[in-house]
Amino acid sequence: MSSQTLSTILFLVFVAATLGITFWASRQTKTAADYYAGGRSFSGAQNGLAIGGDYMSAASFLGIAGIIALSGYDGFLYSIGFLVAWLVALLLVAELMRNSGKFTMADVLAFRMSPRPVRTAAGVSTIVVSIFYLLAQMVGAGALVGLLLGVTSPTGKALTIVGVGILMIIYVVVGGMKGTTWVQIVKAVLLMGGATLVTLLVLGKYGFNLSSLLGDAAAKSGKGAAFLEPGLKYGTEAQGLAGKLDLISLGLALVLGTAGLPHILIRFYTVPTAKEARKSVLWGIGIIGSFYLLTLVLGFGAAALVGGKAILAQDKAGNTAAPQLAQEVGRLIFGDVGGTILLAIIAAVAFATILAVVAGLTLASSSSFAHDLYAHVFKRGNVTDKEEVLVARISAFVIGAFSIGLGILAQGQNVAFLVALAFAVAASGNLPAILYSLFWKDFNTAGATSAIYGGLVSALVLVIFSPVVSGSPTALFPNADFSWFPLSNPGLLSIPIGFLAGWIGTKLSKEYNAAKYAEIEVRALTGVGAEKAAEH
Repeated sequence: MSSQTLSTILFLVFVAATLGITFWASRQTKTAADYYAGGRSFSGAQNGLAIGGDYMSAASFLGIAGIIALSGYDGFLYSIGFLVAWLVALLLVAELMRNSGKFTMADVLAFRMSPRPVRTAAGVSTIVVSIFYLLAQMVGAGALVGLLLGVTSPTGKALTIVGVGILMIIYVVVGGMKGTTWVQIVKAVLLMGGATLVTLLVLGKYGFNLSSLLGDAAAKSGKGAAFLEPGLKYGTEAQGLAGKLDLISLGLALVLGTAGLPHILIRFYTVPTAKEARKSVLWGIGIIGSFYLLTLVLGFGAAALVGGKAILAQDKAGNTAAPQLAQEVGRLIFGDVGGTILLAIIAAVAFATILAVVAGLTLASSSSFAHDLYAHVFKRGNVTDKEEVLVARISAFVIGAFSIGLGILAQGQNVAFLVALAFAVAASGNLPAILYSLFWKDFNTAGATSAIYGGLVSALVLVIFSPVVSGSPTALFPNADFSWFPLSNPGLLSIPIGFLAGWIGTKLSKEYNAAKYAEIEVRALTGVGAEKAAEH
């Protein structure tokens, strides 16, 4: 049996199982709380697994392994950044968000401010960040199917992206948060199992000697000792100062971005208490921390056993390094059949990863549109739960379709890099508003809208006029050049702009409600009255 046939069968089995979970969950979804927050019925451990499933995306599994395999030390900085970011989420955001809101990030902001402008800004920001993140998953899906089915044409990969998009829409429209959470739990277990298996096989091949693995990776990379040192991707002599600043910008975006990601923030609302919210983040950190240690072996293992040339020949952004490593290490240890089986298993796990993450992202953005924009801005709160959930399901179709179109355009970009852009946008727009709202008593409506729009617009403008979109061989439009911003990641400039805009907006406005701040402070610290947070 060929690897294509076997991996297709495994993938179809996973899809069938998860669709079954989704339709089961749809029977349990009767209210808005069920659809948006899974009825707040998940334990800390279950939610921690789901957070892991949500966070360990195609960027982590495919993108980081690829970027380490091609860039060595500099690629591992993505793993470090994604992991350290969880400390910010745990210490500053998780428990306070759970206590202060109800379904979305905007619930926290709207309580002590004028709800309509704040919900509009938060809703727009949530949708933009989610679409950036969705873009990365779609690109990963196209690259993966290209490897499995031998599809090399852009049309074939585009059809794959359409197929993944349709499945994603079904998960969200039918299953809501409950179905999506169970899909993420299943996926987290599969991904940890698959990544651990390949890691152990690679280490076994080198007698569990990490030094030998790294030495072989450096030798086979064609870059020698430089492969294991900083500066291969960022801060090279050719890049000069811009390369060093790009590295700082990337680090800022990764570390600060998680606490502003909408699909992660809504996970804190699926548990019944603040204690379970804290517990779920601790579980998440344990799972995610273990996984990012595995990416070190996966990336350097791919460099050592597959080689940079073979990885680039299959996918110029390196997104197929992990599945190629699975095939090669399986072949070396178990023969051709073993390589075929291992490739099929890892490819099916990677598909599971993509489907689970895109479902979570689509749910976050469609929930924000329905709950924040439709229910509270357009309808001014005069809407039934049934209507709100219907609008959420319709918006999932629209957002899904838009993401499919952008995903087709962005083929050829490294998925870890694309996710770093989503982190930059989240850290620039959402994080300043959240932190100011929770910790600054003078913060007001003008400050919130200024922070969100200031950070969001500056990040988007800088990305549009950066080498990501034009002026470089790997840009979205490689034949055009309208880039004047030298950095690939906008975080270094756009994150301070977001915080500064929030401060200026607050100082220019006279609005201040001491009683509301006192109430939100008590609620954030104790959880008393949290259920009423979204009613104001």
